Amino acid sequence: MIEELLPSTVVAVEAYGDEGVDAPLYPGEETLIQRAVLKRRREFTAVRFCARRAMEKLGVPPRAVLPGERGAPVWPDGLTGSMTHCQGYCAAALARAGDLVSVGIDAEPHAPLPEGVLSSVALPEEAARIAGLSGELPAVHWDRLLFSAKESVYKAWFPLTGKWLDFGEADIDLQVDEGEDTRGTFRATLLVPGPVVGGRRVGHFSGRWAARDDLIATAIAVAPA
Repeated sequence: MIEELLPSTVVAVEAYGDEGVDAPLYPGEETLIQRAVLKRRREFTAVRFCARRAMEKLGVPPRAVLPGERGAPVWPDGLTGSMTHCQGYCAAALARAGDLVSVGIDAEPHAPLPEGVLSSVALPEEAARIAGLSGELPAVHWDRLLFSAKESVYKAWFPLTGKWLDFGEADIDLQVDEGEDTRGTFRATLLVPGPVVGGRRVGHFSGRWAARDDLIATAIAVAPA
């Protein structure tokens, strides 16, 4: 599902259900989750199982995936990527740094956000657009999709800036593909100075989204200028 949202230069590996939850951890990883509850251990392990499979597909020896600043994963030299997990699903997407400068992916359950969350993450303009889309295509939980897109934006933003990005600092405009009702694109206009890529300041990110059954996914790939 994630791979369909990204360019062919990205290798994406997904796991469903219990796949990968018993995979071996690498040095340094076990100590990070020694006291974690079982659910957290399973997600931590499975998403790293996906990441290492993606490394292998890129011809890179698999290695530990340890958290760096603000918990962002530290990838082997020459790679950029992103990871995500939610109930029953996890994925990792990696690319060579010469092909892409950043990747951001997110997956969420295809269900409404908990009460009160939308108002804390959506700009007024976003909330108005979400209300319109919900009236036109009620089969999609647009509030959850907006949240997922903002998560992907942050994951694409942070490796390029090393800075926090608040939910209100990017304006997400979700669009539906022609002839589709569960796939589309989105544009994230940055409301703060964006990262400089190849000598040019980035003012927005472009991404894609999909909704299937009980899962929503969003993805952004930032190419060199």
